[in-house]
Amino acid sequence: MKSKINSESDIAKALEIGPSPGYGKRLKRWFIIALLVVATVIAAMIVWRTVDKSDKIQFKTQEVQRGNLTVIVTATGTLQPTNKVDVGSELSGIIKSVEADYNDRVKVGQVLARLDTSKLEAQVTQSKAALESAKAKVLQAQATVSETRSKLTQLQRVWELSNKKVPSQSELDAAEAAFERAKADEASAKATVSQAQATLEAIETDLSKTVIRSPINGIVLNRSVEPGQTVAASFQAPVLFTLAEDLTQMELHVNVDEADIGKVHEGQKATFSVAAYPNRTFEARITQARYGSSTTSGVVTYETVLKVNNSDLSLRPGMTATADITVKKVENAILVPSTALRFTPPVQEEKKPSTGLVGSLLPRPPSSASKQREDVAANKKQQRVWTLKDGKLSAIIVTIGSTDGSMAEVVAGDIKPGMALVVDTISVGK
Repeated sequence: MKSKINSESDIAKALEIGPSPGYGKRLKRWFIIALLVVATVIAAMIVWRTVDKSDKIQFKTQEVQRGNLTVIVTATGTLQPTNKVDVGSELSGIIKSVEADYNDRVKVGQVLARLDTSKLEAQVTQSKAALESAKAKVLQAQATVSETRSKLTQLQRVWELSNKKVPSQSELDAAEAAFERAKADEASAKATVSQAQATLEAIETDLSKTVIRSPINGIVLNRSVEPGQTVAASFQAPVLFTLAEDLTQMELHVNVDEADIGKVHEGQKATFSVAAYPNRTFEARITQARYGSSTTSGVVTYETVLKVNNSDLSLRPGMTATADITVKKVENAILVPSTALRFTPPVQEEKKPSTGLVGSLLPRPPSSASKQREDVAANKKQQRVWTLKDGKLSAIIVTIGSTDGSMAEVVAGDIKPGMALVVDTISVGK
């Protein structure tokens, strides 16, 4: 053991690294210096990256314009005929023939279909016989009236000639009662004739309704019946044909959102397009903005009717259309891009003095830019746009009027045409 210690001391002497009284203090000093150097390098890198990143921010700008602004409201709906009629049958029976088909042009009174009439014709014959029988009973009753009247007259004459002795009063009263009953029977027979006549007319009316005729001049949009089919008319008449009166004049029914209905009024012009003609635009005009609302999936809409000229018959009922309603036109206005109103300056734009590694790790108070944005948000009537002055962002308070989604009208604010406004950040340094 002693020999091992001696050998280590010999090696230390040979290398001249023997322990000295100040060795531990020097080692601690160099360790602290090394830590300070590393911390300084890290802080310098953080500051360099922050400064380099903020210096390399670039902005995309767009100029303020002067021009006209058109405000539109977009809504979707379907095309419908101005007058659509459902033709049905009031009677039940078997369809004997169908004399109109899809797209056929029909006129008022033209036959569309016929029902089997054999049963109704038999009823007509029966009603006519009943009517003749009732008329015969009227003649019989009239003969009875004539007979009883003559008998009563004869008795009254005998009664006067016999100085009111013959016949007896009871016989005279009986003759008068018989005469009155005869007149009552005549009246009843006449009423039976009227009843039989009415029954006959009702059956003849039903017989005429077995021929389904067109009530309007138009075109057949739909046919839902075939020969031999049974029609059952109970509480509601079944629809056999659907007719459109005039397809050269149509209506576009669109659903306008509740947020836009206050801008829509009768007489406003609109344009719309349909999928069948993607490269064509059709014109329309609002004829009615209805007050009744409808709710679909929590969205409240109001039905609005537009008049459409379809003289070339290119549009068809049921087509889905997207309409752009012109609700307002502003002429010679100062216009700013809507993207400039939505622009928010980056936080890096506002440079702050470096506080070193410790300062970068500690929380900082809110920036003045954030406070400015909060102040503008509190005033909803005003908005903020940004321009560049000497390479730095400068805010301008403006009051916005109408907008079409891409451009907005400036009602008040220190804005002039040709001024460049910041709309976006286009690149950031690494």
